[in-house]
Amino acid sequence: MRALEGLALAGAQVSVHVADLDRGSTVLTGDDFVTLPVGGLAVVPLLVDVAARFDAGTLDPATIVRRADLEPVSVSGIWRHLAVPALPLGDLAILAAAQGDAYATNALLEVTGIDRITRRMVELGMRRSAVLDRVRDVRGPDDAPHVSLGTTREYATLMSDIVGGRAVSPAVSAQVAEWLTAGQDFGLVGGATNLRAFGHEDDTHGLLFLNRTAYDDSGVRAEAGVIAGPRAGLAYALTVCFADESPLHRDRAHHAFRTLGTELMEAVN
Repeated sequence: MRALEGLALAGAQVSVHVADLDRGSTVLTGDDFVTLPVGGLAVVPLLVDVAARFDAGTLDPATIVRRADLEPVSVSGIWRHLAVPALPLGDLAILAAAQGDAYATNALLEVTGIDRITRRMVELGMRRSAVLDRVRDVRGPDDAPHVSLGTTREYATLMSDIVGGRAVSPAVSAQVAEWLTAGQDFGLVGGATNLRAFGHEDDTHGLLFLNRTAYDDSGVRAEAGVIAGPRAGLAYALTVCFADESPLHRDRAHHAFRTLGTELMEAVN
């Protein structure tokens, strides 16, 4: 709390929610009801909808998407660097989950539509969260100011529902959890786990970790995930909106995430 309070005193907006997976009780909260920009965290409810449609047979994971049919975007991901010009939706779901790949995310949004994601989020109980737009390199005056908005309470609850098999159905939840467990960004909370970023599904110490992070050059950092060990399992979400005026300002924000990760690790082990 001291790390988060220090950020708040410095003028940042901070929102946090941590919940116990077994008891369903709240472990830590701070302005967790406040709706803030959460950028790429919108990938998580997007993946839930995609997995639900795969499971229902209304969307074919083998459907091919051509990169040339999408608006150019270069803010994140690896598909923009690859020679392969087209990929199936199933592979794009993995890229979106593991890397927050901008092309993959936009391809999935193109298939589902923002209106459908909005309805899905309401069904998931995320009434204060929303997806506003696709990922863009530059946001003009006619574009939505952010990719998405959300509360840490709703995102932590969604992560808890995913690992608990309650996000649409056990099968859908398991698929989304499998995708997210392939996550490769350990730059925030995940750094405290000391897991391998490129293959941590079967940790020798039985540590379970899945997450999705979000970065925005406007000064937004957000992460939602689950960390579970021998003693406990916790679902968490943390969002920090700060003035990104220097590397030092950025480091202070990142330090809060790393501190939370250390505290979570101590709690579950």
